[in-house]
Amino acid sequence: MKNRPFLARINNWFVFILLTVIVIALIISSNILITNLREKEAERIKVFATAIKILQDNQQKSSETQELLFAILTENDQIPSILTDENKKPFIFDGSSRNIEQEILKNPSELRKLIRKMENNYEPFEIEVANGDKQLVFYDNSALLNNLRYYPYFLGLFILSYLIFIFWFLRTIKKTDEGYLWAGLAKETAHQIGTPLSSMIGWMEIMKLDNPESEGVQEIEKDIERLRTISERFSKIGSVPELNDMNFNQTIQENYSYLKTRISKKINFTLQLPNYTLLVPHNKILMSWVIENLVKNAVDAMRGEGSLQMSVFERNKNILIEVKDTGSGMTKQQVRNAFKPGYSTKKRGWGLGLSLARRVIHEYHNGDIKISHTEVGKGTTFRITIRKV
Repeated sequence: MKNRPFLARINNWFVFILLTVIVIALIISSNILITNLREKEAERIKVFATAIKILQDNQQKSSETQELLFAILTENDQIPSILTDENKKPFIFDGSSRNIEQEILKNPSELRKLIRKMENNYEPFEIEVANGDKQLVFYDNSALLNNLRYYPYFLGLFILSYLIFIFWFLRTIKKTDEGYLWAGLAKETAHQIGTPLSSMIGWMEIMKLDNPESEGVQEIEKDIERLRTISERFSKIGSVPELNDMNFNQTIQENYSYLKTRISKKINFTLQLPNYTLLVPHNKILMSWVIENLVKNAVDAMRGEGSLQMSVFERNKNILIEVKDTGSGMTKQQVRNAFKPGYSTKKRGWGLGLSLARRVIHEYHNGDIKISHTEVGKGTTFRITIRKV
């Protein structure tokens, strides 16, 4: 039981590392692909620049050669490029620029900014024409390549989000199945207790006919009533309970009176209740179970000796119940795992008490239960918060 949280953490870390490796591998492979595409585009611009150089030669060219060169120039319909002189002054004749917006071409300052940007990204290709002059071909990434630069990150984010959703979905299904398992187990327990309990009640009535004032008969009757309460608790855990009880002071006082006579005399057990009635819709049987679990945990933490204080007070529109002990306290890890099913610091503990208490408060009373304060060697304070009427 105690190893379950540790194993769960290992599994969570394994899933996290696996997802991280997948996303990083995807980004690296995509970046390699984009680098290859950039190199291909640079090669296309080199061919484009060579075609411009050949067209500007004074040598006679066949019609087939001219058609091929013009085809090379017009084939570039994606990569932005512009032809300039050696002083970076752009030419304005038709075909000197490709895939650049007309608004930029008509605005000299914007065109100069674009040329500087292209130069920062890629070194221009140099062309030496027939008269000895030099020309420069500036270019930049195509729109497709620019979009692909962000593609691996979006894809990685999408895959990561999808896998996280799957993980959350499976975890939710698991919790739902655990909820049905708890409910089924509770109902079956109530049913199993109910059968011998009915028989014990019958035999008790027979014993009362012989000696109704016997101390032994009276004590057995108390234990039978206790078993009946336990059976009702499990029965209500397995179904949706009704919150019919209102007098919260009475519920807490009855719990305190019952538990005070059954814990060690070496424990100074006190109760602080407000001097006015608190009206809180609750289920008396289940709330008693929660209080009993908290008190028993506190007694175990103090090893039968110490000070235990239960306080009930009002804050804003909430009723707060605090159970404070002077026991061994809890570490940060114990606090994180305290309410998890199956977790227990006791050698023979099942780890069910606090998890059931949380279910009763959260799901049935729409409240909250938490460890408000703890310190190793000095004690722990549990706090229950329930909205008042």
